[in-house]
Amino acid sequence: MAYAFTFWTCFVLLKEYETVASMRLHFLASEKRRPDQFTVLVRNVPPDPDESVSETVEHFFLVNHPDTYLTNQVVCNANKLAKLVKQRKKKQNWLDYYQLKYSRNNAQRPIMKTGFLGLCGKKVDAIEHHEAEIGKLSKEIAEERERVKKDPKAIMPAAFVSFKSRWGAAVCAQTQQSRDPTSWLTEWAPEPCDVYWPNLPIPYVSLAIRRLIMAVAFFFLTFFFMIPIASVQALASIEGLEKVAPFLKPIIDMKFIKSVIQGILPGLALKLFLIFLPAILMIMAKFEGFTSKSSLERRAATRYYLFNLVNVFLGSIVAGSALEQLNTFIKQSANEYPERF
Repeated sequence: MAYAFTFWTCFVLLKEYETVASMRLHFLASEKRRPDQFTVLVRNVPPDPDESVSETVEHFFLVNHPDTYLTNQVVCNANKLAKLVKQRKKKQNWLDYYQLKYSRNNAQRPIMKTGFLGLCGKKVDAIEHHEAEIGKLSKEIAEERERVKKDPKAIMPAAFVSFKSRWGAAVCAQTQQSRDPTSWLTEWAPEPCDVYWPNLPIPYVSLAIRRLIMAVAFFFLTFFFMIPIASVQALASIEGLEKVAPFLKPIIDMKFIKSVIQGILPGLALKLFLIFLPAILMIMAKFEGFTSKSSLERRAATRYYLFNLVNVFLGSIVAGSALEQLNTFIKQSANEYPERF
């Protein structure tokens, strides 16, 4: 009976896999062409003193993929340029807001303060101020763009290589391009809207070091996070507060305050940590150097799952079993021998 059930299960899984594979192929065949389907991200391009990075990439792929290679686009370190563009966009949004505000009330020009968060500083005309700031940023953006184009140090050893067919891109993305496994590294290029540009200029050696550091950091974060949490929870208890701040004892003795401390504060530190945990894991994933936003989210989600698995599921089981065994040992008479399992 067991063999029949196993055979039936395998047969059903085979048919289900065939159906899913057929649906996937039909979807890919009916889908419109996208640039990322024909593009491969090439990293760690070896330097050549006689050729630029673009020329090196083009020469390499014309030799190794002559029938399918189309073109390439070298990656530039334009992180500063991206920050300036982001600042100008923010200023433009504020300018649109003040212009809309002024269009609704022409009797008074909008006024703002130039200090911290607009709370202090000199009062100026908001529209004129943001127009001047946008003009200044536009000039800086143009200068930075020219610097990136002319500065050879801004050219990174990475490029987006496009092919004439999906098959050519797939062959390049899934095969080793050189005898040296650390050079000419290829992977599928993410969609244009999915590219995380700040991580593209990171060198290959730095990527390995970063991921090792983050792996060690995640290990300590997972297995030793209860130490600082327990310390904070101890301080959040009534006894801990009385030891640290004895002058608060009259306030702590109040019935309402005591109930709040006993019911809320002990678990508040853990809840706050779990709230900020996804953001911490996302920062760690960005530090590792992933090149797409989806891969960043995938890594953060995977580590969040592992964290909860170790600390919530396995931790509660192990801690519960250990406490139960300890309670048994404490209540057991000294003249009795423990039972053998």
